[in-house]
Amino acid sequence: MDKFSNHIKNILHGFFLAIGTTIAEPSTILPLMVNYFGGSSILVGFFAALLRGGAIVVQLFAAFKAQHYPQMIKYLRRVFMVRFLAWFFIGVAIIVFGEEHPALTLFFIGLGLFIFSFSAGFGAIYFKEIVAKIFSHKFRGKTMAYRQFFTALGALISGALAGLVLEQYEAPYSFGYLFIISSVLMGFGYIAMGTIDEPIKEKTAPPNKSFKIFLHNALMTLKMDRDLQVQVSVFLFAYGYLMALPFIILHAKETIDLTGTAIGILITAQMVGAMLSNFVWGKLSGSGRNRLTASVALFFHMLAISLAFWADTLYAYMAIFFIVGGAADGVRIASGNLILILAPEEKRPVYVALQINIVSFGMFFSILGGLVLQFSSYNVLYGLTLLFLLAAFILSFKLKDSVE
Repeated sequence: MDKFSNHIKNILHGFFLAIGTTIAEPSTILPLMVNYFGGSSILVGFFAALLRGGAIVVQLFAAFKAQHYPQMIKYLRRVFMVRFLAWFFIGVAIIVFGEEHPALTLFFIGLGLFIFSFSAGFGAIYFKEIVAKIFSHKFRGKTMAYRQFFTALGALISGALAGLVLEQYEAPYSFGYLFIISSVLMGFGYIAMGTIDEPIKEKTAPPNKSFKIFLHNALMTLKMDRDLQVQVSVFLFAYGYLMALPFIILHAKETIDLTGTAIGILITAQMVGAMLSNFVWGKLSGSGRNRLTASVALFFHMLAISLAFWADTLYAYMAIFFIVGGAADGVRIASGNLILILAPEEKRPVYVALQINIVSFGMFFSILGGLVLQFSSYNVLYGLTLLFLLAAFILSFKLKDSVE
């Protein structure tokens, strides 16, 4: 446990994955890309939700299968291959069809994002289980903070690259080039994580006779564990910020001169915020204060959305994206660590799947945001977002850093 080689491979996976996926960042480039091909604000919200959480139900099925697997790594490698091919396919589709067939291009982008996200439903369960097995409780907080620091650094590099490509090449080809190049870079991260040294699990749950019985048992677990209910509620409402985030960039497009360079600057601001914040989150989480990490991060999410009401300069939007970048990483670290602390070893895949499965519904808040924006205004959207975040903030004080 806590092998240095596994620590490095965990970091490399996050670094290269961030370089790859940031080129379709749901809060910046993806909305602009969908908008370019004629997609509505509802479609922007749908694609953002698809990229972030397109595999809700499959995560419980993955846990159903994984609960009695002694090792996960070979299954995770299959997920990596599917995700690589899906991302590469999007780039090819944009280059081939983007110029003359915008509707068909949007269809293929959606299909690629669905496959990419659907496969991640399996990958999330396998990844969490591997991390729980190879790292101890306190070292896990440290390695995940390091991972998120270098993830932000990778995203920072990707943001600069994206800004350069968008400036140098005309759309839609610039979008296609970004997907193809980033899929190759993403592959290096998959190779790193795919070669990690995973021990054999000693305690495994007996397999259920059917998925229906498994679902019943999983729901009974949720019903009987009050701490799990609180934790799931906090992190579900915490995703309320996604209701507004994909549309802040569209608001900025109406408010300021949003060039390719400006887009790159905003991505950079978000990733610098994420990178620098991990010094704080790593210190708090590494000392066992995950509840405080969640509460502080949620406060900053509320601050960022509050600033969006009055933003009218590039600097104001830079501040918003900087704060969001840091807050999102804080919530992510707290969420990941708290569920692994709460879950008994033999039921860990079930607990992880329940939290991910229910909380992932929050990733579809961007669809609700698109509907709200379609029929109202940005201020109404931001106000509703703040209500969701306030609920998460209040509930976060009931989280527990340890279980008896």
